[in-house]
Amino acid sequence: MPKAAFTRRPPPLPARFAMGVMIDGFMRPMVRVMDKFGRADRMFQGMRKRQIKQLAENNPFKGYIPTEHDVFVAVYIKSGTNWTMQIAHQLLTHGKSEYEHIHSVVPWPDTKLMGLLRGYAIPLEDDSVWRASPEQKRVIKTHFGWDDLPHSDKARYIFVIRDPKDVFVSSYFFFGNQFPLPSVDTWYKLFCAGDFMMFGSWAKSAAGYWAQRNRPNVLLLSFKAMKKDLPGTVRKMADFLEVKATEEDLRRVCEKSSFEYMKRIDDKFGVWKMVPWSTPTSMMRKGTQGGSSELLSPERQREMDLHFMAELKRLGSDLPYEEFCDLSPGIDDRTRRAGAA
Repeated sequence: MPKAAFTRRPPPLPARFAMGVMIDGFMRPMVRVMDKFGRADRMFQGMRKRQIKQLAENNPFKGYIPTEHDVFVAVYIKSGTNWTMQIAHQLLTHGKSEYEHIHSVVPWPDTKLMGLLRGYAIPLEDDSVWRASPEQKRVIKTHFGWDDLPHSDKARYIFVIRDPKDVFVSSYFFFGNQFPLPSVDTWYKLFCAGDFMMFGSWAKSAAGYWAQRNRPNVLLLSFKAMKKDLPGTVRKMADFLEVKATEEDLRRVCEKSSFEYMKRIDDKFGVWKMVPWSTPTSMMRKGTQGGSSELLSPERQREMDLHFMAELKRLGSDLPYEEFCDLSPGIDDRTRRAGAA
């Protein structure tokens, strides 16, 4: 595949130094102090309210009409986004794509709302990637829920749902390596309340994706099932995208979508070093299913399961929680009914 003409350019070094001073010299101490006095959650809730308003007023998809060339990979944060778009992008290039960075070939319009990440990814309006694709399609990444996406029967949409307990743990390690975060207890409170940075409620996102599963141009995947059967996932996605690939093509896609391969090219998925002296953030930390015990006690795991099952019920969703998540020990039918009441 010919190299895309787009070249990513990080913010100027002085801007990143200024960001580092702001983060380490002001924000980090402030978060620690606010958390100590039990007010960090209010600060993050205020940030969330501003982000909701910003999205309503400046949705980066506003005015965009999807076409038959567009494959949206819409995944809640830390739920297999890079993995899913790697599979999709490699399928659309028959496993032959090489790139400087995934966002040299995959637009991520969300970044228009992220300050210094503007210019981080190839613009949505750039059609060079799909024109060079043997399938005449390109991947578009987003963490937005269904209601904030542009809809078209011509485009295709791939959604992934991951166990919220694993999302919680993965997000804490990921964001904690870049930004000042409150304690695990406060993070837990924010995550369950749906005041989760710019990404909002896991339950609302999952319920929104689930509700669209029967559309012919929607493919809903389970992170849990993807981990169990990568070749089967690749074939399912190939069928959905109507990719004209050979068995050798599919083998290459599986190889380039394995955790081991993607771990070796982690820098091709990584974010810019917004703080010049910081340690690079690994995008492929573990990629496991059922590893929430790193941060969550058995009681907290059980509490989170019951909370999100109840929240899905409150939203009127019939999403089968157990198909996507590993239930914590001690949750039986009686407990589930009581927790969802």
